[in-house]
Amino acid sequence: MPRLMDNAGDKGVGMESIVSVTGGKVRGTIQDGIGVFLGIPYAAPPVGPARFEAPRPVAEWSGVRDASALGPTCAQAEYPPPVHALFGSDRIPGAEYLNVNVWTPDPGGSGLPVMVWIHGGAFVRGANSKPIYDGAAFARDGIVLVSINYRLGISGFAEIPGAPSNRGLLDQVFALRWVRDNVAAFGGDPDNVTLFGQSAGGLSTGLLAASRTARGLFRRAIIQSGPSIVCAPDDAQLVAGEAAKILGIEPTTTAFGALEADQLPPAQSAVALALMSDPDPRRWGETVIANGLGVLSFFPVVDGELVEGRAVDVLAAHPDRTLPLLTGWTADEFRFFTVPTGVAAGITDANLPPLLSRYGVDPAVAEVYSANRPGRPAAEVFNAIITDKAFRNDTVAAAEINAAAGQPTFVYEFAWPSGIDGIGACHVLELPFVFDTLAVAHKFTGPNPPQRLADEMHAAWVEFAKHGDPGWAPFETGTRSVFTFEGPRSHLVDDPRADELAALRGERG
Repeated sequence: MPRLMDNAGDKGVGMESIVSVTGGKVRGTIQDGIGVFLGIPYAAPPVGPARFEAPRPVAEWSGVRDASALGPTCAQAEYPPPVHALFGSDRIPGAEYLNVNVWTPDPGGSGLPVMVWIHGGAFVRGANSKPIYDGAAFARDGIVLVSINYRLGISGFAEIPGAPSNRGLLDQVFALRWVRDNVAAFGGDPDNVTLFGQSAGGLSTGLLAASRTARGLFRRAIIQSGPSIVCAPDDAQLVAGEAAKILGIEPTTTAFGALEADQLPPAQSAVALALMSDPDPRRWGETVIANGLGVLSFFPVVDGELVEGRAVDVLAAHPDRTLPLLTGWTADEFRFFTVPTGVAAGITDANLPPLLSRYGVDPAVAEVYSANRPGRPAAEVFNAIITDKAFRNDTVAAAEINAAAGQPTFVYEFAWPSGIDGIGACHVLELPFVFDTLAVAHKFTGPNPPQRLADEMHAAWVEFAKHGDPGWAPFETGTRSVFTFEGPRSHLVDDPRADELAALRGERG
């Protein structure tokens, strides 16, 4: 049973709570009646050669460990300046970055539903410390919210001979086992866990849902903007080899492990830039070019155990692994990658066909999208097509498989456009609405985001975690219903923009 200590005696301000977890005791704080425990290590620090090994249990500590401040993050580079200005970057130095944050409505309670958050960041950036991921609103509404960190970039996903593949995913599984073993100490029910994530975190959530390794660690899944892609290990080794060249080392665990953590992010950035400027599959591997879409360089590989293939393919082959699912995308996902960076300004009617070909899309598809957007510039057509290729198509495919297996399946589209000119309803924009953290997101949303929409979206996530139903009609093969979050009124649409998705898939009526 947690022990409370009141240092101020005023409605929980200054109160502390001590909880026993794997490794020892931790002291959190009580803020507005919510228990907050930050930076709790769930695995040993992955430093030196251990950076390229499977995660290991934490060493026990003596006394009571302070858990009132956010923990370290995996070493990473800042986003490019235009994206950093909108979304910020994440960097807290330290070795113990395999940590979790926990928000709970009642540290002394029991049986509360649990949600576990996996952040995005293209597998090279991101952290559970980002302000928009604050879990207080979920705890306010009766959920124990756990957010996790995991190894990124070279540390987590470089395919190096002798090192286990997908170390970042192994960290995620290790964190889920920590939740199973420890969440009851925070009032949570380890048998009622909903795993959710966005972008790289959504992709991870899909892979873990399909994986036999993670079976039984969560009951439901929420996949936000999570493409269903993987990389061939031989291709991933080519990327690791390019990183080694940049670093001036051999591509071995010994050589990589001898480097300091801060030496890795510049190499990761250099790899990403080289891949974008010279997308030659002979240099990088076919699956890196075809599946990474110029955005991903280090990402999960098929290892035959944790990752057997693309999540949609594995679930189609093993429908017994499906589970209740809430999944969706934002209407203008790809503007996040092209508008702030200035790429969109260079897209014209003349270079649209070769650009689409570079992304593996038949240029003829643009005819359907252009007809639905008369008079709109080529950049808008490009972003709509690649949004559907990278995010919407895989999301709908996952929903089709899940619904066909008889599982409750709910699909959404986030369509409210940001007040920041040009980015629309772009990638990442739904997050402060899901977490009900609009107050810290105005650089991204603009100054007057609709609180009503945050109330609606956040409540849907809470209800799904509690009861498996976000509050709208499920996606079924006949209706293919999608709930559209937007102002002034959200609404349900059956099979939206079906002609565009059919064109992208090469289907002919």
